[in-house]
Amino acid sequence: MTDHTGRAGLEKDELYAVAREFDQLRVQITVPQAPSDLPDLVTASRQLAALTGLVKDLSDEVLFRAVDEDPGLDFGPVIGAYTSAAVPAGRAMENYTEAYAQFGFLRRFAEAPDSADLRDARASAFHVVQERMELVRDDLQEVSDTLRGAADRLDGTPPRVLAALSRSARPTNSIYRLPTEPPAPGPVRLAYTPAPRYGR
Repeated sequence: MTDHTGRAGLEKDELYAVAREFDQLRVQITVPQAPSDLPDLVTASRQLAALTGLVKDLSDEVLFRAVDEDPGLDFGPVIGAYTSAAVPAGRAMENYTEAYAQFGFLRRFAEAPDSADLRDARASAFHVVQERMELVRDDLQEVSDTLRGAADRLDGTPPRVLAALSRSARPTNSIYRLPTEPPAPGPVRLAYTPAPRYGR
């Protein structure tokens, strides 16, 4: 039987590592306070690509565990963490792409002749970017909090100790499955043997 001791610790470390990657991207994404603070389209494209990559990483983490058929491991709590984190990660993608469209608009009309309508449109685009970037940062924080919270709750009780605990004392947030016990043997039944017959 495979010894899975320490696997829970590895899963915790991976959850923390993915959370850190979302934190690092969040640090790079700022809310502009003035039009001069807006990132250029190259920077915005790189940030969107990084965010897309992180969302893909979440699905890869799920896929890796979903195809694992090890009978001693139950990745339900870990898969649940990554799929739950995908919700705010998806919102972050949606909010960033809304801001990205405004970056494209501002770039397109950067050298257009000035007019009152264009000034209004630029101001509106800037406010959309401000609002969306703030939401992106909130979404990324939620992803990180979700992954960290799941890692904090993941139980690391070794499988042998887990097997020794009573059913009521076993933690519910463990990735270890208890070995299936063979059914208890029933009463032994002897085959019928007729009594010997003795002649008279």
